[in-house]
Amino acid sequence: MTDEPLNHGGHGGHGGKNVQGLRSASAVSTVVNRYVLLGLAIMIVSQAATLAKIEPFWSWNTPIAWTGFLIFADAIVWRARRDSWIHSAPREFMLLALVSIPLWLLFEGYNRVIRNWYYVGLPDHPALRYFGYAWSFATIWPALFLGAELISVARRSRRPAPPASPARPALPARPALVSVAAGGLMLASPFLAPPAIAQYLAAPVWLGFIFLLDPINARLGGESLWSDWRAGRHDRLINLTLSGFLCGVLWELWNYWSRAKWHYSVPIMENLKIFEMPVPGYFGFPAFALECFTMYVFMRLLFTRGGRAIGL
Repeated sequence: MTDEPLNHGGHGGHGGKNVQGLRSASAVSTVVNRYVLLGLAIMIVSQAATLAKIEPFWSWNTPIAWTGFLIFADAIVWRARRDSWIHSAPREFMLLALVSIPLWLLFEGYNRVIRNWYYVGLPDHPALRYFGYAWSFATIWPALFLGAELISVARRSRRPAPPASPARPALPARPALVSVAAGGLMLASPFLAPPAIAQYLAAPVWLGFIFLLDPINARLGGESLWSDWRAGRHDRLINLTLSGFLCGVLWELWNYWSRAKWHYSVPIMENLKIFEMPVPGYFGFPAFALECFTMYVFMRLLFTRGGRAIGL
């Protein structure tokens, strides 16, 4: 008796299964690579057409380019892990995109008080204009979370299983209450200050939800930056922070030459800019990424106890 039949793929033995598995893996890899190229092509074509002022890209570069980024990043993550937002959790990904719209509208509401940015070159037709708003806003949270996983893959950090709900709050009650109170005060500060002062209070807005919601998320057993820190886990913080920088640069890059775009009226270092953003503003993007994490975890906890691990 020999092992030859087991190693002969042509007769349907275990070797045949191995060959079929290799062919299947190769087919999957080919499809994934096509998505990588598709996402990359969308970003490049949209930006090139925007520079050439070719419609509809010139007016719609932001949502088109970010759609390409989502396809590209998800395919890269899937190729590295065989696990990604779009491929592994499509329903939650759609929920994430939908929830991203009202969550960003909270910041649009704050902007009516701090008046740090405004839009120009928008479509004249209201339905088209609001469709553009919705499409653009729907990419914000997905971009930051997929960006964090892309960073994780680049750092070659393994994706751990989501931590079990803690038996006790990750943060002691008194510090948690102090954090919640501080976050609430930060978020209220633009409404309490005179208009001339409120325009300088963007930082409390970009930090407030972290202090307000993260201790609550920890107490409810959800993913939490505080819980990670107390457990000595820093990957999520690093990945989300770097994703904030990455997405911030891409937002400003794709916005700068677009016809439909935003301008900043931040009264700090207005003459020292990279693209439209004053240089200090770039340090707000990492905080924004952490804030988006805490806000989405809180929203998810209102409806379900489960969900995809974020930023790992």
